[in-house]
Amino acid sequence: MLNKIKEHIAEVEAFTATSKDEIEQFRIKYLSKKGLLNDFFAEFKNVPNEQKKEYGQTINKLKTAAQEKVDTLKATLEAEEEIKGVYGDLSRPGEPIELGSRHPISIVKNKITEIFSRIGFNVSEGPEIEDDWHNFTALNLPEHHPARDMQDTFFVQTDPDIMLRTHTSTVQVRYMENNKPPIRTISPGRVYRNEAISARSHCFFHQVEGLYVDKGVSFADLKQTLQYFTTELFGKSKIRLRPSYFPFTEPSAEVDVYWGLETETDYKMTKGTGWLEIMGCGMVDPNVLKNCGIDPEVYSGFAFGMGIDRIALLLHQIPDIRMLSENDMRFLQQFKSVL
Repeated sequence: MLNKIKEHIAEVEAFTATSKDEIEQFRIKYLSKKGLLNDFFAEFKNVPNEQKKEYGQTINKLKTAAQEKVDTLKATLEAEEEIKGVYGDLSRPGEPIELGSRHPISIVKNKITEIFSRIGFNVSEGPEIEDDWHNFTALNLPEHHPARDMQDTFFVQTDPDIMLRTHTSTVQVRYMENNKPPIRTISPGRVYRNEAISARSHCFFHQVEGLYVDKGVSFADLKQTLQYFTTELFGKSKIRLRPSYFPFTEPSAEVDVYWGLETETDYKMTKGTGWLEIMGCGMVDPNVLKNCGIDPEVYSGFAFGMGIDRIALLLHQIPDIRMLSENDMRFLQQFKSVL
């Protein structure tokens, strides 16, 4: 009988369960009123006196082992159920990581940067809070110059010498001050102007301005560079340059690309002409070169600038510029598949 009890002890120690029903069946088998322990206790009277002590100790060992096993298995199952209640079914496949979306501004900026990098332009950046010298004076816009009114400026606090930059030409000035020609750089960034917010304009927007300074740079070089750019970005190879005025370039021009008149949208965007204005450009004024420490008798250069927001509206057919800054997830998620 002792050997039989010892076999049950080994069985109890090896027992495992994955459900409450299995634990309950185990408890009934050993610890219930009709369980094996009661049968073993009933046999106690038939055990020889010299074996009673060992017999009793072995039964108690079986009882303790069975009770501890029940308690341990119950505690384990309850802990697992609590974890599942908090975290869900841990055996389920994990949720896939949701991919974010690139912003239309970033998409267009990266495209422009990549196009110009192919022909040797690097990227330069500068502060958004600027002083009067870099934002106006160095760019051939001395104090009281009437062209300053073209750029309604946000001034910082009450200091008329500190402002939010109105164009990224400030970066070009800083670059020319710290680098010797040949210079070939583009300057993407955010700029600020005190304008009424509407579907077509905002008080802050994004620009990319380009600068090339070297010996013998001509207007023909400028036109060829812009021809290459418009073909790569828009797939349109036909451009025209119209005379214009910018204080920091002379001569200056507006650049139009022939968009076409194939759809009703084309008619609306181009006002029925087929031509779409995309940027301003010109040869760098000698005074600007001189202000930046570059000899205009030796070097010449060209500059151009375009609005990233405007190009994003064109490429992605976005009807309202305000959508670019509202952070509406329904709008931004449309650009998940765009690199």
